[in-house]
Amino acid sequence: MSTSHEATRGTFCRRTRREFFWEAGASFTGLALAGLLDQGFFARQARGATGIPFINPLAAKPPHFAPKAKSVIFLFMYGGPSHVDTFDYKPALYPLDGKTIKVKTKGRGGERSESRAVGPKWQFKQYGECGKWVSDLFPHIAQHVDDIAFIHSMTADSPIHGSAMLQMNSGKIQSGAPCLGSWVNYGLGSVNDNLPGFVVMLDPTGGPISGAKNWSSGYMPATYQGTTLRSKGAPILDLAPPDDMPLEAQRAMLDALREANTAHLLSRGDNTELAARIASYELAWKMQEHAPEAVDLARETEETRRLYGLDQPRTADFGRRCLLARRLVERGVRFVQLYSGGAHNDDNWDAHGDLVKNHEFHAGNTDKPIAALLTDLKRTGLLDETLVVWGGEFGRQPTAEYAEGTGRDHNAFGFTMWMAGGGIKGGMSVGETDELGAAAITPIHDGKAGFHVKSLHATVLHCLGFDPNRLSYFFGGLDQKLVGVEHVKPITEILA
Repeated sequence: MSTSHEATRGTFCRRTRREFFWEAGASFTGLALAGLLDQGFFARQARGATGIPFINPLAAKPPHFAPKAKSVIFLFMYGGPSHVDTFDYKPALYPLDGKTIKVKTKGRGGERSESRAVGPKWQFKQYGECGKWVSDLFPHIAQHVDDIAFIHSMTADSPIHGSAMLQMNSGKIQSGAPCLGSWVNYGLGSVNDNLPGFVVMLDPTGGPISGAKNWSSGYMPATYQGTTLRSKGAPILDLAPPDDMPLEAQRAMLDALREANTAHLLSRGDNTELAARIASYELAWKMQEHAPEAVDLARETEETRRLYGLDQPRTADFGRRCLLARRLVERGVRFVQLYSGGAHNDDNWDAHGDLVKNHEFHAGNTDKPIAALLTDLKRTGLLDETLVVWGGEFGRQPTAEYAEGTGRDHNAFGFTMWMAGGGIKGGMSVGETDELGAAAITPIHDGKAGFHVKSLHATVLHCLGFDPNRLSYFFGGLDQKLVGVEHVKPITEILA
């Protein structure tokens, strides 16, 4: 299973195995056969191995070069937090509060050339040796600015939640493409075959708009999709075996099922879904024993539980999920995504009406747990090999959508995200928006200002040891890439 395309087209002997089967129209195509060949299936059969072996598409694979990070924790602030009220200090915006200003905006309210300005609703202070300005919304995260790289000129292609969510997660505004976690899962494989390689933990109020498309494996086998994990009760529904079936009987049933499925796999053409199903059965078997231990927070010290805010109703839920994220990457899970914010506007960061009520609620729920996660990762040495990403699908305008109220409309022209941990230089801020925070103005690449979502994805892949322009998956006759067909560079300014 190749994670990069090195072959030169045009001569038969230099084509990749996958390309040969595609172009020849042979019956054995796609990942299933590649997995069998890579796992040495036929060699073992020739040696007289008994039984039919388990095909594991998630076996660990080497990256392109030595990685700085082994895992990713993506803290997704669903709804679009306001950068000018959190980490992008704009003193010129304060005195304009309530005044009509000329500024180009494009959000849920459509395109406008002038609107009512909304001044920042919180004060900013400088923190750390780097002197980073941070809003009073995040007093705990502010203590970690020397470990964080802030990207102040992020841009995206859509100011609408559904398509912007898909782009932040998959690189495309249309559904059907594998998400970032799936690319990581596909490229690196797993170092722990007892747990999923890609885990998603949703807000208790529900999942984001577009639902499972945001952690889908798209055209890749289902093995690479995200597994949703609950922070309370059974980690995964229906994981426990039936009371009336002994483990020995369940194992015997799975062995018979695997043998029949694998034999059937060899007789079919496009077998990716069947191969994924075989792998999923085996993973589910192992998770019955190992997943409960991984999510058992009673094994943590009381000091650690207090650090994450588990003793306070306000922070208990997100704190529990942050602590679970640390436990999962500690056990080799490659990609963990936590959502702050549910499906409805009142439950996420989408502050169109009362900005103060909205952001104080969500920041108050997440500030202490996120700071605790950074503290805990650093003191255990895991921060050096864990990449932490914070942000939403876009930011907010410096202007209001409505005639009344403090809310802000969507802003995909310029917003802030931050990264910390493996492969990232802390105490940095890169890129700028204009003096009001309406749009990115630096840096300039190919005539466009700011860092596109694809640059963020390229940075994540680079920290994990991949050339983002070489990591590919052959589908539909093309070498598909997370970053698309154009050559995309990581954000080199923040790389350690």
